[in-house]
Amino acid sequence: MASSDDEKRVTNGKRRSKRSRTKRTSNVTKFVDQVLNGTNEACMENFRMDKHVFYKLCDVFQTRGLLKHTSRIKIEEQLAIFMFIVGHNLRTRAVQELFKYSGETISRHFNNVLNAIITISLEFFKPPGSEIPPEIREDPRFYPYFKDCVGAVSGIHFPVIVGVDEQGPFRNKNGALSQSVIASCSFDMKFHYVLAGWEGSAPDLKVLNSALTRRNKLEVPEGKYFLVDFKYENIPGFIAPYVGAPYGLLEHENGFKPQDAKELFNHRHSLLRSITDRTLVALKERFPILMSAPSYPLPTQVKLVVAACALHNYIRDEKPDDSIFKIYEHEGCVTQLDDSAVQPVGFEKPEMMTNPDSRMMDADLPFDIQQIEGASKLRDTIAAEIWNDYVHDFPITEA
Repeated sequence: MASSDDEKRVTNGKRRSKRSRTKRTSNVTKFVDQVLNGTNEACMENFRMDKHVFYKLCDVFQTRGLLKHTSRIKIEEQLAIFMFIVGHNLRTRAVQELFKYSGETISRHFNNVLNAIITISLEFFKPPGSEIPPEIREDPRFYPYFKDCVGAVSGIHFPVIVGVDEQGPFRNKNGALSQSVIASCSFDMKFHYVLAGWEGSAPDLKVLNSALTRRNKLEVPEGKYFLVDFKYENIPGFIAPYVGAPYGLLEHENGFKPQDAKELFNHRHSLLRSITDRTLVALKERFPILMSAPSYPLPTQVKLVVAACALHNYIRDEKPDDSIFKIYEHEGCVTQLDDSAVQPVGFEKPEMMTNPDSRMMDADLPFDIQQIEGASKLRDTIAAEIWNDYVHDFPITEA
C-alpha cells in the first residue's frame, strides 16, 4: 500500500503529465492558428492554398465523415500536417519537431488525410464536355481549326522508391526509378483524368491503352479529340504533331514564318498543347514532394500523385487566381516541361519514330487501319485549312 507521500508524488506526476500535454497541444494550436488567423499569403506559403479554400476542404471532410476531430487534434490540424508535408517536401521527423507530435501521430494523420482525399478524388475530375473550350473559340489562331479539341494528353514520370527486387520494371530509359503517369488536361489548367502507378519502363502507348480500356477510363467524347506529343501516335481521338517538321516554336506570330502546312500546324499544335506543360509545372510547384521520390510504400507514392492532381483541381475551382496559377496561366511562361530528372531535355529523336506500326502492335490499341487512316486525314484537313487561311492573310512572296 502506498504512503501518503507516494500518493502525492503520483498525483503530482499525473498533474505534470497533464500540464505537459496541455502545453504541447497549445503549441500545436498556436502554430496552426497563427497561420490560419494570418494573411492568405501565410496560409498559401504554409498550407499551399488560401484560407477560405482550406476551411471549405475541412468542412467537406467533416460533412462526409471522412475525418473527425479527436481529443488532441482538430481536422484543421490534420489537414495542415498533410499539406505541410506535401507542400514543403518534408520528412516526418522535421514535421514532428514543428507540430510537437510523435512520429506515429504525424504518420497516422498524414495517411488519414491522404485516404480521405482519394475517397472523393473522382469527384474532382470532370471529363470534357461537347462544347468548344473558350480558349479555342475566342482565339483566331485555333478557331475554327481545333474546334473539336477538348484538351491535351501528356505522359510524365515521377521518381519513386521501390525495393531492390522491384527496381527492374521501374527503371526508365534514362536509368532512373520512376512511375509513369498519363494525364489529360483542360485548357483552363485542370486535370480531366490521371492514371498513375505504371512502371517507368512501360511504353507510353501501352499506358495510354490502359487508360482507354480500364473501368475508370479516359473518356474521349464522340467526334472530339485530345492533342498529344511525339511520344504517341496520331490515332482516333488523339492528334499528334507531324514527324520531321519543326515543333515547339513558341515565338510571337509576327516573328514566325512557316515554310509549309506541316510546320505551321506543328506551331499551332505546340502553342495549344503547352497547356499540359503549364498545368504540370504548376502541380509540381505546389506539391514538390512529387519530385523527390518520397520514402513511402509504393501504393502511397501512387496515391500521392492522384491526390495532388485532385487537390490541384479543387483549388483551381475554388480560387482560380491564386498566386501559383497566376504564374503559369499565360501562354509562353513555360516553353518546355522541365523533367530532366527522369526524362531527357528535348524532343523525341526521329529514329524512335521510324517503325510506328510495331509500337502500335505492342500497345494493342483498339483501332483498325481504317480508323488510323481517318485520323491521319483529319490532321491533314486541319493543317490544310490553317495553311490556306495563313497564305491568304500573309501571302508568301518570292525573294
